[in-house]
Amino acid sequence: MNAFEQLLQTFFDWEAMASVLPELLTVGLPNTLILAISSGVIGTVLGMILAVMGISRNRALRWAARVYTDIFRGVPAVVIILLIGIGLSPLFRQLTGSTSPFPMGILALSLMAAAYIGEIFRSGIQSVEKGQLEASRALGFSYHSSMQLVVIPQGVRRVLPALVNQFISLIKESSLIYFLGLLASERELFRIGNDAAGNTGNLSPLIAAAVLYLCLTVPLTHLVNYIDNRLRMGKREKPEPDDIAARIGEGAKT
Repeated sequence: MNAFEQLLQTFFDWEAMASVLPELLTVGLPNTLILAISSGVIGTVLGMILAVMGISRNRALRWAARVYTDIFRGVPAVVIILLIGIGLSPLFRQLTGSTSPFPMGILALSLMAAAYIGEIFRSGIQSVEKGQLEASRALGFSYHSSMQLVVIPQGVRRVLPALVNQFISLIKESSLIYFLGLLASERELFRIGNDAAGNTGNLSPLIAAAVLYLCLTVPLTHLVNYIDNRLRMGKREKPEPDDIAARIGEGAKT
């Protein structure tokens, strides 16, 4: 057997792929989506809170947001998952009576995503021209109302491509949850492929799992490009700050 034949047999055994495909589709794919979507939603909410703290006039809030972001962005994802998934599992078990590590995996992914999403939101908010805030204040809006109605919505709109990219990263990072020892019904794509590869001694099930990851991430990548192109085209007809603030003011009066 030459090297090419060995490569095909090890990584592209169609029978091994077909045998694991039903479990990948019925168990692994739904669990991967649950992990990614749940942590994405929670991470977005927490990230917005971190972004607001990061641009706050209160120095203590700014420092708290910075320390949180530095820790969760600087420590490897596997370490965070193990610290939260294993370190906090006794407390979680005592409070809920559940022995499943799945919720702790969602929590770990959410806290990590919040650090990155918070920086995305913060950069988007700070990229909005100061004239937007000044124009809305000139119309009688308070600082908080101006931020809520004028500045933050524009900042979020500008970072939509980066947010979708972060969700793509969450889909891939969900594979690290297997370190927590998931139950058979809670296994995600990578864990199912890895278990099948360990049982058969063939790595083709991992290739099948990788194909499903591509089916999830490639369309999202094209969505990022589409959103980015739409935003770039929209910049050509960008209204002036006074026009935006005036529209907000008219809407508030009605």
